[in-house]
Amino acid sequence: MPKRILQGTVVSDKNDKTVVVSVERRFTHPILKKTVRRSKKYHAHDEANAAKIGDIVQIEECAPISKNKRWSVVTPA
Repeated sequence: MPKRILQGTVVSDKNDKTVVVSVERRFTHPILKKTVRRSKKYHAHDEANAAKIGDIVQIEECAPISKNKRWSVVTPA
């Protein structure tokens, strides 16, 4: 099964080798037929500490690295 890749914006880089990425998804509401925006934050592993706040990055699923980290930064988008 292929690994999921998501694109989002870095909202925090305070932790060592970790960034928090906010990923937004859009969908049509089933009843109201209106476009709805939902966002979710993911903790991602950033080995080189390269990503900074405001950067747009791609994250990829990976094996668990810590309690919260299940994603890793692939490349700045």
